[in-house]
Amino acid sequence: MKNNIKDFRAIHKYTQDELAEKLEVSRQTVISLEKERYNPSITLAFKIARLFNCSIKDVFIYEDE
Repeated sequence: MKNNIKDFRAIHKYTQDELAEKLEVSRQTVISLEKERYNPSITLAFKIARLFNCSIKDVFIYEDE
């Protein structure tokens, strides 16, 4: 699933390590999310949106295949 995590991370000036710590995940998870290799659980998607103070739809782009 396409996402804007890297863009939001840059806006908030978080490193991958800082974002991982705030989300309570590994840095590897953040890397996988940013490279769109991993789709987060709904719980993690909500945590990401809440951290960036936006909606899930602002962070994740759903494309019907």
